[in-house]
Amino acid sequence: MSDVAAGDDEAFRALTQVLYAPALGTAMKVLGNRAEAEDAVQTALVKLWRTAARFDPEKAKVETWFRRIVINACIDRKRALKPVDPIDEAYDLESEAPGPEAETAGMMRDARIGAAVMELPTRQRAAITLFYGDGATMNEIAEALETTPKAVEGLLARARADLAKRLEPLKEELEA
Repeated sequence: MSDVAAGDDEAFRALTQVLYAPALGTAMKVLGNRAEAEDAVQTALVKLWRTAARFDPEKAKVETWFRRIVINACIDRKRALKPVDPIDEAYDLESEAPGPEAETAGMMRDARIGAAVMELPTRQRAAITLFYGDGATMNEIAEALETTPKAVEGLLARARADLAKRLEPLKEELEA
């Protein structure tokens, strides 16, 4: 270890040959995946190379000290891993996005609502479009239509009542 601490590449290679197989076995037991275990051992070897000067032979054997470095590397990798479904299981997962039928039904519903809105008188259509489509306030709509907020309330009430009648068949379809 003193040669490794001094930067001796050959000493590090020799030490690696002794430590690698047992460390890989330990890492595989902890991580359960050979590729992850190999990565953890590589990380541990890099740390051993960088911190070799800290090794104290009176406190532990090299193998014991390195095993602790490997375990810590495994723990770090385990924390960093995000669980994922195996690809075979992911293949069978359904998308949360609406299917083609739902998309088409939604587009048809939106088209029917749009057509019903277009049949409203102009001022009611403008009020309902500004309120629900643009999120405008009563005051903003009143200003745009050159009227009062109270009049806008009336326009919206009449527009809602008219739309409710026009869209009654759609409501019955959706509830069925």
